Amino acid sequence: MKKLLVFLPVFIFFTAARSQSSSATNPFPKTITVTGSAEMLVIPDEIYVDITLREYQKRNQAKRELETIKTEFLSACTAAGLADSSISVQSYTGYSNYYWLRKKKKGDQDLLAGITYQVKFSSVKEMDQLIEKLDDEATVSFDIAYTRHSKMTEFRRQLKIQAVKAAKEKGIYLTEAIGENLGAAITVKEPEEPEMAGMENNYLISQANISYSKPPLDKSVEVAFKKLRIRYEVEVIFAIL
Repeated sequence: MKKLLVFLPVFIFFTAARSQSSSATNPFPKTITVTGSAEMLVIPDEIYVDITLREYQKRNQAKRELETIKTEFLSACTAAGLADSSISVQSYTGYSNYYWLRKKKKGDQDLLAGITYQVKFSSVKEMDQLIEKLDDEATVSFDIAYTRHSKMTEFRRQLKIQAVKAAKEKGIYLTEAIGENLGAAITVKEPEEPEMAGMENNYLISQANISYSKPPLDKSVEVAFKKLRIRYEVEVIFAIL
């Protein structure tokens, strides 16, 4: 009985000390983790298109050289109002017309050179203006690579702020539902943004893998491009008072 009376105060002392230590290391024993989100739709004002051109040769005519095709293409871009800074070279290619020549029983197996440009447009109307001026024989493909908006950084900032506010609003009504009050924010975790290497992340924009055709005959009708859906989610931990 004496031993029990001796050890009981010691046990109570260590229990109280452990409780005080736990409170010191964890100043927020009660927390709530909520996720806030925000999104918006914008019409892209930067449309990146890959245009592939190649030499060609019609029957009984001389081959249309690549240098001539390049010069005519760049002139068409200028006539369409495109700046030099919006045009870049993606790649050069070589194409053998061996099977066509073999079928025609011709011995001159020439190599048809090609080039791929990437052109940045600001609207569908600009694309239409260039398409009207392209050499159909030399143009192998006209493919939309990806789209984005020039104010993407500003939109991201706006959406992150809206997402944090949405998280706080959610935290308020969830804590009120259990008879508690929302305290200060402890941590805010914003979404990770991978490095962009020429193409936006699919989570942020919709990538277009389609080919473009000749514009409609009705010049008065301008079709708007597919809108980009930008969405952000932010995780916030709040203290519960």
